[in-house]
Amino acid sequence: MIFRLDERLLFPDPVLAEADGLLAIGGDLSVERLLLAYHNSIFPWYSDDTPILWYSPHERFVLFPGELKVTKSLRQVLRLNKFTVTIDHAFAGVIDACSLAPRPGQDGTWITGEMKAAYIELHQKGNAHSVEVWQNGELAGGLYGVQVETVFCGESMFSNVSNASKVALVHLCGMGFSLVDCQVYTGHLASMGARMISREEYIGILRG
Repeated sequence: MIFRLDERLLFPDPVLAEADGLLAIGGDLSVERLLLAYHNSIFPWYSDDTPILWYSPHERFVLFPGELKVTKSLRQVLRLNKFTVTIDHAFAGVIDACSLAPRPGQDGTWITGEMKAAYIELHQKGNAHSVEVWQNGELAGGLYGVQVETVFCGESMFSNVSNASKVALVHLCGMGFSLVDCQVYTGHLASMGARMISREEYIGILRG
C-alpha cells in the first residue's frame, strides 16, 4: 500500500513500503520533513513529471568506512596529490554538476530544480554537506549528502576527471562517519567495499 501524505509532518512505518521500497507520495521538501524522513530511513526520489515519491528500501546499500577498498592505482593517485579536496566550499556547484552527470539507463535526472533548492537549504541549515575535488582550480568531482548523527546519507556524486569521485569518497570515509549510506546499488561502489544490509540493521545504526 502506498500512502498519500498531507500537510501533517509524519510518515508511515517504513516496514509498510512496497517491494521496490516505495512508501509514500506527496508532501513537500521542507527542511523539517526531509530531516524526519532521513531519521527514519526514508528519502525522496522522483522526477519533474511525477509527484514527490518517498522510498525506504527493504535492503540498504551502504559502505562502512573501515571496509573501504582502495586499489593500488587509486593509492598512487592519492600519493601524487593530483587533486585538492575541500568540504562545503561549493555545495551548489556540486549539486549542479551531479544533476548534469549522465546516468546509464536513466533519461534525464532526478535532481530537479525543487530538489536542488531543498538540499541547498538543508546545507545552509548545517544538515547537508559536500566534498569537492579540485584540479587546477576547476571542480573535477565531488559528492553531497545529508548527515544524520554519525551516518552520511549520500545523495549523488560526479566526476569530470578520472578518479575524482573516488578521491571524494576516500576523503569522506576519513571524516569520522560510522556509515555511508549509498542508497542504490552500483558496481562502482561495490568494488570499493559497499554492500547490502537490512533496513532493520540500518535503522539500528541510525538510532545509535
